[in-house]
Amino acid sequence: MVSFLVRKEIEALLAAPDQRTWKGRRDHALLQLAAQTGLRLSELTSLDRHALVLDSGAHVRCHGKGRKERCTPLTKQTVAVLKAWLKEPARGTNNILFPNFRGGRLSADAVQYLLAKYVVIAKQRCPALKHKRVTPHVLRHSSAMELLQAGVDTSVIALWLGHESIETTQIYYAQTADMRSRVRNFFIARSSVRRDCT
Repeated sequence: MVSFLVRKEIEALLAAPDQRTWKGRRDHALLQLAAQTGLRLSELTSLDRHALVLDSGAHVRCHGKGRKERCTPLTKQTVAVLKAWLKEPARGTNNILFPNFRGGRLSADAVQYLLAKYVVIAKQRCPALKHKRVTPHVLRHSSAMELLQAGVDTSVIALWLGHESIETTQIYYAQTADMRSRVRNFFIARSSVRRDCT
């Protein structure tokens, strides 16, 4: 079974950072990009500002496994969040997209820590999160599941996620098929109960 978040859980997580602070605005932009694109943790932390194209055909360029470059499209909502974030002055001497306070790159541990912190906050707004373990890779799964449920072909999802093989992407299709089957069985069971009660 693939662990993933549904839209209301993602929205609760995105609302958790305090955007009145520099750190909260950075974390909100990072989480927005992660949840929408499904980038791997290493891909997120290695991004520089020039990796973003926010005009027509908006996308983010990254180097995935095997140093292969790929471009992942960005939604209007993600573009708006990133444009606002890019108005923040760059920290340090380089153009790291999501820097730490000193201007260096966020470590994988730092991203996992901030995600765990915001999950605790989001649980107050969305109790369903209390039963889920949320990691950066769960955000990747969540992005893939949203694309699949929106009708995007698995071969396109494989390209966007940087999967070496389309077979890797098939796990999401199997998950949605299993979910549809469980929902169908639930309604069949409910209708039979209703018939028994009449």
